[in-house]
Amino acid sequence: MANIKSMKKDLRRNAKARAVNQSVRTSLKTHVKKARQATAENIGEVVSNVAKAMDKAAQKGIIHPNQAARRKSRAMKAAAKSVANPVVKAEKPHKVAAAKKEVKPKTATKAKADKS
Repeated sequence: MANIKSMKKDLRRNAKARAVNQSVRTSLKTHVKKARQATAENIGEVVSNVAKAMDKAAQKGIIHPNQAARRKSRAMKAAAKSVANPVVKAEKPHKVAAAKKEVKPKTATKAKADKS
């Protein structure tokens, strides 16, 4: 722990900023997830929200501007893909119980070799 008063204050300030930055990064992931699940009706709104959030985070220094550009591009591609090829979730088939393998008993020579 720091001994100097200003250093203690810096630690408190950094902890607060870190918490805010983490929540912003998490919300960015949520925006991208929504873009991947976009429909034809809401694609424009969703993509603009992603772009706005990424640019704002880059402007505040939470993520690098190049990272923001890359993530926006990928989100837009994913949104376009989800609109072009909507995914229909099918039910998962029931798992069939796997047949258990027979365990062969050790032969006498192997058992003696294991003991020595």
